[in-house]
Amino acid sequence: MNTQMIWANLAVSNLARTTKFYTDLGFKPNGEPNHQLTSFRVGDNEFVIHFFLKEALQANMNMEIADAHQAAEILFTISAESKEKVDQWAITVSKAGGKLLSQPESFGEGYYGFMFADPDGHRYNVFYM
Repeated sequence: MNTQMIWANLAVSNLARTTKFYTDLGFKPNGEPNHQLTSFRVGDNEFVIHFFLKEALQANMNMEIADAHQAAEILFTISAESKEKVDQWAITVSKAGGKLLSQPESFGEGYYGFMFADPDGHRYNVFYM
């Protein structure tokens, strides 16, 4: 089967806050936000992440949506060009209102990075390898 595209749909509690956070991180808007959704394209391959108000997303699902503050639903990875860029990401995330879950550090063989959560608890790691 040939998949044309894949994207992520995540639940958030505040669209304005989410839009500002990801704009501050430098993510590219994917259209204009509306009353249910804000959306961004990420990276060179322009991976799409839709952020829906939780109530709007929940209305179309037959299951509960996890509280990302309590459990990891997914861990997105953002690659950085250098250790210095990893450090810059950490500063930018903190200034934008994200929560650093770890500080930039070396780990494994040839890896350098850190983890953070956005204001709704969605988790990311940023690393250089």
